[in-house]
Amino acid sequence: MPRTQTASRKTGHRNSFQGSSGIFGIVGAKKAKIRVVPKAFSPENAAERAKEILSEILKHVDLPTVIESELKDDQVYLNIISNGTGLLIGKRGKTLGALQHLVTKILHREAGENVTVVVDTENYRSKREISLTELAQQLGEKVKKFHRSLTTGPMNAQDRRIIHLALKDDLEVRTKSKGEGNLRRVVIYPVKRERRPKRAAAGNG
Repeated sequence: MPRTQTASRKTGHRNSFQGSSGIFGIVGAKKAKIRVVPKAFSPENAAERAKEILSEILKHVDLPTVIESELKDDQVYLNIISNGTGLLIGKRGKTLGALQHLVTKILHREAGENVTVVVDTENYRSKREISLTELAQQLGEKVKKFHRSLTTGPMNAQDRRIIHLALKDDLEVRTKSKGEGNLRRVVIYPVKRERRPKRAAAGNG
């Protein structure tokens, strides 16, 4: 469990986080101090502050990184440029997702309102979306061909959403999530066809 120390200040408070295995388990244990100062944010300020938060976190990762920030449709996009992108992405994007979650939580605590933050590197998000969309379509075709449901492997919420959206306009299949926590999966199942009423035999009546 992380150990938290809090020191009161007039402008806010500072939290000190220390994990037994370091930042997401990819570097040695170090104490990360992130100052939290509640105040009002404009979208532009939110983008800049999100970049600062991510920079502070990545200082504890032994990799040279450059962060680009951009505001699109009231969402903050942070792109990490580094020669160690595989390490930052993690298995199925787990590390990248953890970085995104942490930046979002800290920014929400400071701003006092929800701000959507997307953390990416080497266009991983768009490549992942293309890959999952293709997977969804392939599974959908199999479901329609064999008329039986298929289930994906465990997926995070963002990946499940891509599967749902990829098949939402296909009238022959439906999707639903099942399971709990990190074990939630997407079930793709065929839509039952309505039986047509049999025609009355000719000559009866």
